[in-house]
Amino acid sequence: MKQKTDWNEVAGWYDQLVGEKGSDYHQNVILPGALKLLDPRRGEKVLDLACGQGVLCRELARKGVEVTGIDAAPNLIKAAIERSPRTIKYQVCDAANLKVFADASFDVVTCIMAIQNIEPLDKVISESARVLKNGGGFLIVTSHPCFRIPRQSGWGFDDQRKLQYRRVDSYLSEMKIPIKMHPGFDPGKLTWTFHRPLETYFAALNRAGFTVARLEEWNSHRQSQPGSKARAENRSRQEIPLFLALLAVK
Repeated sequence: MKQKTDWNEVAGWYDQLVGEKGSDYHQNVILPGALKLLDPRRGEKVLDLACGQGVLCRELARKGVEVTGIDAAPNLIKAAIERSPRTIKYQVCDAANLKVFADASFDVVTCIMAIQNIEPLDKVISESARVLKNGGGFLIVTSHPCFRIPRQSGWGFDDQRKLQYRRVDSYLSEMKIPIKMHPGFDPGKLTWTFHRPLETYFAALNRAGFTVARLEEWNSHRQSQPGSKARAENRSRQEIPLFLALLAVK
């Protein structure tokens, strides 16, 4: 039985977190990086998978792109429609089953900060390939699977060397991990994340006929407040990336 992974039950909280223009990380790291890689052009047709409440869709629409956003969570699609101009098309749809779209319908497909919360991976990628035109791009942005593994990674500090480091366990093991999104959330309602090593993503893209054209690793823009550990913390932020971006071409 397929794991239910949509964020419908946390849609209200997520909409408040991301807001109209995106979270702090969206505004300072994710959206600028994604737009630079996409280099969107007026009239291009873009499908945004797991669009949430439409933060990337709105940025692309401002640049004249014909955007369609899909998400499996009806409440997030409702929020996206309320927040967006009518020129953007939204609909409830599973990223692993894009049967409502014909073959070769889009110039670009995007999946921003969502691929790690969706299964099955092969179906999401093969369906993305099907709806893309030849030469079309597929942009994936995700939490960096090498360094940000829920419950299997975390920061540590070496007092002797004055060094902040990142500990990582169980990197090569694929895992399905339940996530409690914030402290006040009903503990009986969880979202899920699926940890996969890099080789899993590359193999799935290859099977679907994609070639990875660009790989970028994005670090945090944040700075620590002055203190005894600030220098080490800031250095580690610059050296250990939070996000991974893959631009694949069909």
